Amino acid sequence: MEKKILLVMPVPFRKVEGRLGFDEQTCEGFVRWAENFDRVVIACPLIPEEVAAKTNTSMTWQAIADLPCADRLELVPLPYAYKLDFFKTLRTTSQLLKTKIQECQYICFAISGLIGDWGAIACIEAKKLRRPYCIWADRVEYEVIRRTLNKGSLKHRIKDLLTFPLIKPYQRYLIRRCNIGLFQGQDCYEAYSPFCKNPHCVYDIHTKKSDHIDASTLNLKIDSLLHGERLLICYVGRAAQMKGPFDWLRVIHRLSKAGVDFQATWLGDGPELTQMKSLTEELGIADRVHLVGFVDDRSQILQTMRKHHIFLFCHKTPESPRCLVESLVSGCPIVGYSTSYSQGLVSEHGGGAFVPMNDEQKLAELIVELNSDRVKLGELIQKAALSGQPFDEQTVFQHRGDLIKQYLAT
Repeated sequence: MEKKILLVMPVPFRKVEGRLGFDEQTCEGFVRWAENFDRVVIACPLIPEEVAAKTNTSMTWQAIADLPCADRLELVPLPYAYKLDFFKTLRTTSQLLKTKIQECQYICFAISGLIGDWGAIACIEAKKLRRPYCIWADRVEYEVIRRTLNKGSLKHRIKDLLTFPLIKPYQRYLIRRCNIGLFQGQDCYEAYSPFCKNPHCVYDIHTKKSDHIDASTLNLKIDSLLHGERLLICYVGRAAQMKGPFDWLRVIHRLSKAGVDFQATWLGDGPELTQMKSLTEELGIADRVHLVGFVDDRSQILQTMRKHHIFLFCHKTPESPRCLVESLVSGCPIVGYSTSYSQGLVSEHGGGAFVPMNDEQKLAELIVELNSDRVKLGELIQKAALSGQPFDEQTVFQHRGDLIKQYLAT
């Protein structure tokens, strides 16, 4: 029998020169899905071009028709409906999802919120059809909203205040009724597993085995550190409130005041990048901080992490950012605010050092200590590379596919 899977996800399609496309990393993910199933049906919202031009300027888009597995992918555009138009399109979209559910042997839905969450609607339709379904979640949405309620525009804050009380019970309702839950990272697993009959902690990454730092590069980095090289600190990700960019800069400022010889680099753009640049000037650290902006060359991103000694992060919300995995793969220890996700990544071999959430002073003190004890930091670098070894996309996608086949077999 043909192994056909339906994936309903919030990641949007975009028209690329008249053809449907995704960002490059999402495309890589669907190539991996196609390695594990005979046919993959992809149902995602189609983002209007005027919206995409404003919100996705830093993404590299790729036409899905150009993928090597394109002949085994079926694309199902859904309405991009995150306002009241969601209810206008609810009936017809529910019927479309019902049809696709009936056509597929396996069904997996990513839940993401309330209004506009077609994955959640697919769960409801699957339950009506008495079909076993899988739920995928990569962040604790109601916690993300709770911790960012006072951020953004007034209109955005009002929307969050209205929807916030409903999201937690809604998601728990859907999770209690699924046959298997795939929860990315320990934060998601701890939040959702108590309500799931068959929970699994999984990872969604896009590094290959060839991306892992080799032994000679790792040893050269440690040797240069031990011989007095300037401390190199980096971060890779969006300049957005939930990533803690201003905490990051204030920690850097504390290092400067403590007399640490360092250079810090942030790769990535976002809504707070302009304000970050202003803050570097205000704090007098502009000469120590390199705000690179958007970089679309993955090899450059990985090379940056291979070169640096510390990956400093100040994430504010319970999500499962891939950058921490990519840092470990690159032999760059993760140092930042403690979360279940970050701790889980290094629980077996080490390669991370953490302080309580929002404690900028302790985080700066931790880095000062690591810089003073270069032997300890060198050991942390070695352990980071060891913790990164299990993470390659072929392995994690096969693991996820095997779980779906095992628990959703019809």
